[in-house]
Amino acid sequence: LSAWCSTNGLVLGQQKVDGKSNEITAIPALLELLIVKGCVITIDAMDCQQDIAFAIIEKGDYILAVKDNQEFLHDYIQEAFATRTDKRTGKKEDAARFYIRK
Repeated sequence: LSAWCSTNGLVLGQQKVDGKSNEITAIPALLELLIVKGCVITIDAMDCQQDIAFAIIEKGDYILAVKDNQEFLHDYIQEAFATRTDKRTGKKEDAARFYIRK
């Protein structure tokens, strides 16, 4: 398992994955090795397990993929992005409309 820096095009760290396991068990160990302050951590949906997500959130900024089978989290995120509250008026409005206006 490797941590890749796309900006510099290099591997920041590696963690061996046990032959009888998968990368989900190796990710926490790899995260412990990294200093990622000021970096954005990205991870695919397969690795978006609760313990891994909490470890990433504690480390810094992040982008986590979420699939439909994570029903509560998926619905929560869809709702959060569906509307926004205008800070000046307190009115809720369609988020897509807000981003188009920008």
